[in-house]
Amino acid sequence: MASHRKSRTPGTRVAGIRTPALATAALTSVALLSQTANAAPADDGKPSLEEVEKKVDDLYRQAESATEKYNAAKEKTTKQRKRVDVLLDDVAQRTQKLNEAREELGSFAAAQYRTGTAVPETATFLLADSPQEYFDRNQLMDRLTGRQKEAVDDYVTQQSKTMEKRREATESLQTLTESQDDLRTAKATVQKKLSAARELMSQLTAEEKARLAAIEKEKQEEAARKAAELARQQAEEQQAREEAAREAAQQEAAQQETGTSEASGTSTGSDSTTTPTAPSTDSSYATKAEKALAFARAQIGKPYVWGATGPGSYDCSGLTQAAWKAAGVTIPRTTYDQVNAGTTVPLSQALPGDLVFFYDDVTHVGIYIGNGMMIHAPKPGTYVREESIYYDGESSIHSVVRPA
Repeated sequence: MASHRKSRTPGTRVAGIRTPALATAALTSVALLSQTANAAPADDGKPSLEEVEKKVDDLYRQAESATEKYNAAKEKTTKQRKRVDVLLDDVAQRTQKLNEAREELGSFAAAQYRTGTAVPETATFLLADSPQEYFDRNQLMDRLTGRQKEAVDDYVTQQSKTMEKRREATESLQTLTESQDDLRTAKATVQKKLSAARELMSQLTAEEKARLAAIEKEKQEEAARKAAELARQQAEEQQAREEAAREAAQQEAAQQETGTSEASGTSTGSDSTTTPTAPSTDSSYATKAEKALAFARAQIGKPYVWGATGPGSYDCSGLTQAAWKAAGVTIPRTTYDQVNAGTTVPLSQALPGDLVFFYDDVTHVGIYIGNGMMIHAPKPGTYVREESIYYDGESSIHSVVRPA
């Protein structure tokens, strides 16, 4: 009988229990189905979670870049609109003066008409495109004296200046129109990128959103670790500078004491001693930075809104500009200009209040608070918050600038 018994197919042990072959096959099927589900992007064209995350991040980056272009166009448009208003007011005033000069010349023409002299010449003058050329051609000025000549001179001057200002106003209006077109284009680009990012996020399942949140948490933990590492590095460098300064002070004191005991008048040696110190800063910088940081901290929790400069919401450069304005320091509106509005310093020597810029195209900025941390307005859908300067990886940091 034993010779007719089939050998048992080895099963899979689960918690020390051998499972029958049928159960093993079922488990294998489940595993295959799971693999198939995970490989769905390759089957139905749906992007993987990692691809979605990268695409969304790229869209937010592009939106932030477009936002800075929008900010620049808006600032340019505002300045040009003010210039156009000034020019138009100037043209209106000059036109009034020109009309007054024309009226005075008209009175001379009427007087000439009553006396029956030079009517055709005066009438031709008033209708001429270039009165000065008319006078040069007809030598009429030689026949005018006193107040008449002054009136003609005034008329020619007012007409020339008015025409010049009208040309300036026309050119400025053209430039303003171009800037307004740039403004509309940048705005449309921002809205398009944000809509695309929201559409991608809306297609994620609850499980995928949970996985995405877990990935984000891991990135934040790594960023916090690197911030702590930078804080230790800065603390060690500061301690080394302080120790070097103490040693230098002791050496200088000893050299001065030796120099006093000797009547030779030799050098104390202080000229040959180099003291490693922290980057020199104005004593008032810390006070200003403290005010800027106090303002930035008060904005924590307010929403990021592209193009916003407060008080209810901010974009990244709007926040840094407002913070330093609260400290009495005026810096430009956009990241492109803010990065050049101060002194660039090494990251290891960053001080609270410094501006930290990100990405090769300099499209994001935060205000450093120390220990590898900053306050910034990250991106649409988020709020002003404290975060590691490594929030998007070490390679994303562009530079550090001290604005005052």
